Amino acid sequence: MPRTVWLIIPTYNELPNIGRATAAASAELERVAPGSFRVLIVDDSSPDGTGELADRLAAQSGGTVEVLHRTEREGLGPAYLAGFARALQAGADLVIEMDADMSHDPSDIGRLIAAIDEGADLALGSRYVAGGAVAHWGPLRRLVSRGGCLYARLVLGLPIRDLTGGYKCFRREVLEAIDLPSVRSHGYVFQVELTLRAVRRGFSVVEVPITFYDREHGSSKMSTRIAVEAAWLLPQLRARRGLG
Repeated sequence: MPRTVWLIIPTYNELPNIGRATAAASAELERVAPGSFRVLIVDDSSPDGTGELADRLAAQSGGTVEVLHRTEREGLGPAYLAGFARALQAGADLVIEMDADMSHDPSDIGRLIAAIDEGADLALGSRYVAGGAVAHWGPLRRLVSRGGCLYARLVLGLPIRDLTGGYKCFRREVLEAIDLPSVRSHGYVFQVELTLRAVRRGFSVVEVPITFYDREHGSSKMSTRIAVEAAWLLPQLRARRGLG
């Protein structure tokens, strides 16, 4: 029986990007998992029409694209949790996270899946291992990103170099084991919490070098509130030894 791969793309005001991201991801998935994949767009009621475009993409896809409409904008974490629940309920064997803004190169999907095939339970697309890179960022943004990853590594005592990245491939068993309903974080620290839970449950985590590209269209979802959430939650995650 072929393995089923689900790719989850959360969206909020990504009208200029979602069509290109969906097409490129679908093409790569057809190459590496022909006939056994689904792209799930999780839209938080985008006022710019992203959800309506996503519905048209789904209607034209022949069943490979699905849309999950959410009534409120609650943040990255809840959107992914809703997507995970749908994918697991549908029988997904592998679940991939990918940004909608083309900052993650869809052609790297196959490399993440290959890392799972080689024995990893969770494959992380990493900017900060040998071979990884960031394109088109200024010095300040590079410093903030690296500083955030270093802070998370030091607080949590994890050897993983890119804890805040959001390009990931999970075995189904990982998502089933890490008690998703109890995940507390909403912003980008959500990515840190998932990886921490996987490590604490004894799953193997591998970093796959990727190049991260700055978005060309739309605005970043990073905010002061998200940064404050991260600084506040990370020490609490460290203290919760039974996490996962």
